[in-house]
Amino acid sequence: MAALNVGNIGEYLREQRRTAQLSLRQLADAAGVSNPYLSQIERGLRKPSAEILQQLARALRISAETLYVQAGMLDEREREEVQTRAAILADPSISEPQKQALLQIYESFRKENASAPQEPGSVVPPSP
Repeated sequence: MAALNVGNIGEYLREQRRTAQLSLRQLADAAGVSNPYLSQIERGLRKPSAEILQQLARALRISAETLYVQAGMLDEREREEVQTRAAILADPSISEPQKQALLQIYESFRKENASAPQEPGSVVPPSP
């Protein structure tokens, strides 16, 4: 069976699974998917749905959006936003309420900057 062009989601999942020190069977059980199906995803033979990626992300304790980007479900423009959000959520030195506050501030800045065209490298002054 030839490998499908599913980006590098399979390799990425395998790396995350190994980092979490989980066997293929342990991750499959935790995510609620079959062992053979997960093996096929890791080998690039199957393309997982967004729902399956969400289950895998939950089992691996990583951002589902990160898996969506790896699987090519989110476009390149969204990649930086996803990475920033993932970094905030992964930081063990701040509390959950602090993480949520940072995410709200980040989103408000993104919305503000999206509505005001800018020159590259320019700084947007704070709103009064």
